[in-house]
Amino acid sequence: MNFLRSVCALVLVALLAACQAFTGSSSGRNTAARAGMIEEIKSEPSGAYFVGRRYYKTEYKFWGFVRPAGQPWSAARMVMMNENQKLAPDRAAGRPGSDNDYEYKLIGYFSGDTVYEPASNGLYPEFVLKGYELRSASPAPIYREANATDPNLRIIARPY
Repeated sequence: MNFLRSVCALVLVALLAACQAFTGSSSGRNTAARAGMIEEIKSEPSGAYFVGRRYYKTEYKFWGFVRPAGQPWSAARMVMMNENQKLAPDRAAGRPGSDNDYEYKLIGYFSGDTVYEPASNGLYPEFVLKGYELRSASPAPIYREANATDPNLRIIARPY
């Protein structure tokens, strides 16, 4: 019986270690960066703007995650970007996806419409872009999955 308990304990420890490595929580740098990000979000001035994180995937046409200023990333929504008034930064530069995982201050609004994205077979809210400002080209990580921002992987991660 003691042997069985020892084996179960070893398996549990190995699983927990694998989960930590997968989520990136074992990295002191990521933990510190996330803690700093959470404090920064809490101190964001309120106003008529949103914060967006570009989430580029070669197979998909959505733009990325958008959250209201001062709200956590868990409140963000994956959006389809309406670029009729203003082109998204990567398209304006003529380099689609070149800003993968960049963070922006976005000026615009949710239209109330939903847009179908065929590769994911999903419906996403439409965000009408009127302007933007780059906040960071290397922001703190917001995904549990270490490879979430790899543009060639077909996974769709959610921010936490």
